[in-house]
Amino acid sequence: MFKNSIETFCDEEQAKKWLPLTINFDILGCYAQTELGHGSNVSGLETTAIYDKKTDEFVLSTPTITSTKWWPGDMGRYANHALVFAQLIILDEDGERNNYGVNPFIVQIRDRDTHKHMPGIKCGDMGPKFGYTSKDNGWLTLDDVRIPRENMPCRFVKVDRDGSVSIQGDLRII
Repeated sequence: MFKNSIETFCDEEQAKKWLPLTINFDILGCYAQTELGHGSNVSGLETTAIYDKKTDEFVLSTPTITSTKWWPGDMGRYANHALVFAQLIILDEDGERNNYGVNPFIVQIRDRDTHKHMPGIKCGDMGPKFGYTSKDNGWLTLDDVRIPRENMPCRFVKVDRDGSVSIQGDLRII
């Protein structure tokens, strides 16, 4: 699902960067949408991605136990990147939160050489799955994990350097 999501959500420039890394197994990715307390209720996801205009980064957090990403395949042991779905939050001049809904973000969760967790990342294996023990399902929490703005796939929704949000193309195709 990681590769298919990169193809779906990334614009042409981002796809040129991320697809070769994925196809050549330079990075191993997983799809992290489902949360412990929300299942597949995508609009109810609690994970946040708050844009920091000062640093041109998103700060991703799972603020509650129920926002723990739960069941992502290949996350338990193998993945070093995750496509994390989170509420896109942009703060206005008064510090008020403007929520632009759920969007994908590419997050490095483990070092590509040592496979140790990146700062602010906790993740692991959920153990054997009844009837499907070979699947490496995992869990993930994020504690103020910073990623560059460019790691938000922007084929459909784009955040500019100044924090303005624009809709790109036709969202009906996803």
